[in-house]
Amino acid sequence: MTILKKQDIHILYEDENIIAVNKPAGLMAHPDGRAEGPFLTDWIVEHFPQTLNVGEPARSQDGRDLNRSGIVHRLDAETSGVLLIAKTSKGFEYLKNQFKNREIRKKYLAFVWGEMKEEFGTIDRPIGRSSSDFRRKSAQRGARGELRNAETYWSRIAIANIDDGQISGKFSLIKAEPKTGRTHQIRAHFAAIQHPIVGDKLYAPKRPLVLGFERTALHSRSIEFVNCEGKSIKVEAPLPEDFEKAMNKCGIRE
Repeated sequence: MTILKKQDIHILYEDENIIAVNKPAGLMAHPDGRAEGPFLTDWIVEHFPQTLNVGEPARSQDGRDLNRSGIVHRLDAETSGVLLIAKTSKGFEYLKNQFKNREIRKKYLAFVWGEMKEEFGTIDRPIGRSSSDFRRKSAQRGARGELRNAETYWSRIAIANIDDGQISGKFSLIKAEPKTGRTHQIRAHFAAIQHPIVGDKLYAPKRPLVLGFERTALHSRSIEFVNCEGKSIKVEAPLPEDFEKAMNKCGIRE
């Protein structure tokens, strides 16, 4: 297993109770009982050992304890960008309540297939389980299990029409703000309206890899919260290299 070094994870914000990091694409936030890692939680405990017992316990399907030290919310493994971590139980409870009350604002950047014709909109579709793949969530007719309310606000940043001999088609760069926090919400919502995220092998398995992305083209750009001292904080993660290259290829500026 690869050992993460402190410099491998960039700290974007830190105070006595909370840190925000720029999670690289390809790194899982915490163990799931199946993957070997490394995990972000390995790095957290190594460099902030006081987080060891911070948070809520979790168990794998076979009953093993899973280390989720400091994790208040998560990003999918392939998603890059800003992620909050609680250093103390006080920080954990403070952030947990803000997430529960939907007071934390998260904004993502994503490249999606096709032309988003409107400048902005809301995807208001409940999310359940896919009837065809247990790994997927679904916001479409036929979703199974409990359907949970889910809203995603979005705005269009730019449209790119690419035809360079290798890629031919239209793509949109969008900013998405999930009002709710369902698993795979942004990915499932855009797949449901026939604009899946570029590079998403789970929700658009028949689409080719384009624009230089080898992973899901989803980046957690910024997060806004209130720290334990009552101060409003906004943290922004820089654009990763693959986003910068794709935007240059498309002639787009954020």
